[in-house]
Amino acid sequence: MTELTITRAVRMPDPFRIERFVSNPKLGPRLLFFSGGSALNGVAQKLKRYTHNSIHLVTPFDSGGSSQGLRLAFNMPAIGDLRSRLMALADETVLGHPDVFRLFTHRFAKKAAQADLAGELNAMIAGSHPLTGAIEQPMRALIQNQLAAFRAVCPKSFDLRGASIGNLILAGGYLNQNQELEPIIFLVSKLVGVQGTVRAVTDDNLHLGAELASGEVVIGQHLLTGKEHAPLSSPIKDLFFNRSLKGRNPAGAVFADRNRSLMQTADLICYAPGSFYTSLIANLLPEGVGRAIASRTVPKVYVPSLGQDPEAGDLSLADRVHTLLAFLHRDAGADCPAYRLLNFVVVDRSVPVSETEAITARGIAVLRLDLVSRTSAPYYDPEPLCEALVSLT
Repeated sequence: MTELTITRAVRMPDPFRIERFVSNPKLGPRLLFFSGGSALNGVAQKLKRYTHNSIHLVTPFDSGGSSQGLRLAFNMPAIGDLRSRLMALADETVLGHPDVFRLFTHRFAKKAAQADLAGELNAMIAGSHPLTGAIEQPMRALIQNQLAAFRAVCPKSFDLRGASIGNLILAGGYLNQNQELEPIIFLVSKLVGVQGTVRAVTDDNLHLGAELASGEVVIGQHLLTGKEHAPLSSPIKDLFFNRSLKGRNPAGAVFADRNRSLMQTADLICYAPGSFYTSLIANLLPEGVGRAIASRTVPKVYVPSLGQDPEAGDLSLADRVHTLLAFLHRDAGADCPAYRLLNFVVVDRSVPVSETEAITARGIAVLRLDLVSRTSAPYYDPEPLCEALVSLT
């Protein structure tokens, strides 16, 4: 087994590397993130200043909010988190087609009549709506085609109120491409000039299930986060994929070859902030993820969430590191050394040393940095976090 070899002294943050990347982000490092939800979107948006080559593997298992309506109507993976990450990484200059960006980030009114919203959708498909009419050809025709595919199979009972147009375009593209996510994600990436790569960690149409310490089984991401529903009454003991929202019916998923190939190009692997189980651990469940991570000798970094995370409950920082490694070992093998799965834990300087002693005892370096500013508290300030991550590459 080959241990990660440190070939240079790491200065945190490293002003030389930061200046080099800022001067030419097109040649920036390939940071790979396992994430989900919106927690990383602010970081992703700021990261474009340093690199246009970041890689984002995102969970498609959301079962609440607007994603729930699309999943129920079309029996498809969740696309809301994919859409929001694509928009966070979109080129914000004139070259990034701001007219397309405006359409993708537009939502239908929450209190409008269904007939009025259906008419607005029809106008978008016809190209007479101001948002689609402003888009140049052939991009307009591509978008109209995806929206038309959505309309063609949309149940009459589907509630358009508050719907994200970006989600409807992605749904239409998924249905238009033999129920595959990758083609429409690729198309949208080109339409809005995404400065990075966004992919679902798996294309499988699955849900999340959890076994609690009490023995209770809870099915559905929306029931686990403690946001749309009351927090869980007992800690999560295990997390698994489930075939539907109706009863326990575990399923498996395989880490796609295209994602494995992306990982082989990464300069750093980051276990990103977000809901601990449904955003982070869920990304590590597909077969092959742990082994793919262990095969790389690049830095592997865990950035724990700040603020209250109902999913993590009373887990200490050391407990979260232990749980993260336990799930990775399921695929990488129990005998896989910890250093092949995790090298650094990056925390704000306010975290007491006493909370990190058990982590350093496992041979994992803890980097205590100034990552929370007056304006960002109690969460990370994206700029120093981005600078810390690119400094480690």
